[in-house]
Amino acid sequence: MAPDLAFDALADPVRREILAILAARDECSAGELSAAISRVGRTAVSSHLRVLHTAGLIAERRSGRFRLYSVDPTGPAQEVIRLLQGLFQSSLDAAKVAAEATSGTDRRVM
Repeated sequence: MAPDLAFDALADPVRREILAILAARDECSAGELSAAISRVGRTAVSSHLRVLHTAGLIAERRSGRFRLYSVDPTGPAQEVIRLLQGLFQSSLDAAKVAAEATSGTDRRVM
């Protein structure tokens, strides 16, 4: 169930942008995120944060009257990464073998 929520949350480009900002800055308030994302308003950013938090992709910490958000490295994101890695690993292995085979036969004599 958790990976399904994570994939649903990651389907939206604004939520992916929020995650990218959080990954780059470590921790931000909703206001800071709203200022960094110009295509949606503050209310929409708060809604997206709620979806990301429910999916377990971000953590929330209170500091006084502020809520600070960060990427949650221990949440379902790990499951999603393992799932994607498993899906693509055989393709990556095949591409590596093909590239190594091509590099060995593509030498030109000058």
